[in-house]
Amino acid sequence: MGSHFILGLDVGTSSIKAVLVERQGDRIILRRTFKENSYGLRKGAVADLGEAVPALSKIFEEIRKTARPALKNVYVNIGTPQVKIQASKGIVAVSRVDSEIYQDDIDRVVKASQAVQLAPNRMVVHTITREFIVDGVGDIASPLGLSGGRLEVVSMVVDAFAPHVKSLMRLVEMSGGEIGGMIFDPIAASRAVLSKSQKELGVVLVDIGCGTTSVAVYEENKLLALQIFPVGGGSITNDIAVGLKVPVPLAEAIKLHYGYALPREVGSKEVIELAKFSPDAKGSVSRRFVAEIIEARLAEILEFVNNELTLIQRSGQLAGGIVLTGGTAKLPGLAELARQKLRLTSQIGFADLGGAMEERGPLATDAVEDPEFTIAFGLLLTGGDQEGWWNDGRPARRSINFKNLNLRRFLDYFMP
Repeated sequence: MGSHFILGLDVGTSSIKAVLVERQGDRIILRRTFKENSYGLRKGAVADLGEAVPALSKIFEEIRKTARPALKNVYVNIGTPQVKIQASKGIVAVSRVDSEIYQDDIDRVVKASQAVQLAPNRMVVHTITREFIVDGVGDIASPLGLSGGRLEVVSMVVDAFAPHVKSLMRLVEMSGGEIGGMIFDPIAASRAVLSKSQKELGVVLVDIGCGTTSVAVYEENKLLALQIFPVGGGSITNDIAVGLKVPVPLAEAIKLHYGYALPREVGSKEVIELAKFSPDAKGSVSRRFVAEIIEARLAEILEFVNNELTLIQRSGQLAGGIVLTGGTAKLPGLAELARQKLRLTSQIGFADLGGAMEERGPLATDAVEDPEFTIAFGLLLTGGDQEGWWNDGRPARRSINFKNLNLRRFLDYFMP
C-alpha cells in the first residue's frame, strides 16, 4: 500500500511553519517540521508575491527531498483580519415518507444555511454547525437516524476578502504546491490545542502571532465567536524599537532574550547591555522599562479579547479559562498577565496530537511542544479530519473542496 501525505502550512507574517505527516496503511507518522523567515506578508496577507514566493519555495524544496507527493496536498491557513463571521439558519423538509433523517437531508440543510448575502469580493471559507433542530427541538449535535418532518441547522458562516485568498492560493501554486484545503487561523489552532472538555466548560483560545491575534470562544461544545485583530508580537517589537530608539532587529533580540510581561517582577536595578546584541550598540537600558513597554501592548491585545467576550456576555465567565498560543505566548509572565486582565484561569497551549500519530520523526518532536507551531499542527489535523484519516475512514464534511481548483475559474466559483 502506497503512502499518503498531508502538509500543514502556516504562512505567517514573520515566519512560515510547515508540518509533514505520512500515512502508510494504518500507520500515521509525523515526519518533519520546517520553519523559514517569511517575506512579502503583512498582517497575515500576501503583500508582495515577488518577495513571498522565494521564501516558501525554499521550504517546498526541502519537502521535495523528503516527500515530493506531499506538495500535492497542502492545507494552508487564512489569517487576515478582513474575515467576517455571521450566524445563518437553514431549513428543509425531511424527504422520506418514514420521516427518518438521512445524510442527504443533513447535507441539504447545511447547504441551505450557506445561502447568505455576501458583499462584493467576499467568499465563504467555512460553514460551522452550531446545532441542529428537529421539529422545533434544538441542541442536537447529530440528527442522523432521528425522525421528524422539519430539519433546521444554526450555522456560523465565515467569509473572507476574496483577493487575499486568491493571492494566498497563487503564492502556494507559484511555489510548487497544490492546495487541499484552507482553514481560518483560530479554527486550526483550536483543533490542535483545545480538548472536548475545555470546549464543553467554556474556553477562549488566543493565538498571538507576529502581525495578528486570533480568538476563538467555545462553550457547551459550540463555537460562540471567532475574530482576528491586526496586532501581535510584531507590534511589541516596534514599540520597543521606538521606546529605546534602537533598530527593529535589535528590539526583537531584546524582546526574545530579556522580555517579560510583568514589570513589577523585574528588579529595578536590572539592566540590559546593548553591546551583547550588536557591537555598534552602546549603553544599557532598564529591563523593567522594557517590561513596561511589553505590558502596555499586551494589555491592549487582552483588552481586545475582553471586548469580544463582553459582546457575547462571557467576560470573566468561562470555566475553562484562556489558552494562549502563538510565538508571543513564549513571553515569560504572559499567562499571569492574562489571568489578571481577563479574570480567568490561564495557561499556555501546545498541540495535542492524542492518538492521531503513533510515531514521530526525530526532527518533529520539539515542535509539538512549541506554541508557535499550533496552527501548523491544527491544519494537518483538520486535513486528516476532512480526509477521514482518524475518523474510521469516513471523510468529514467540508465547506469547499479546494483540490484542483483552477485560479482562472476562481471568481466564477466563489462570487455570489
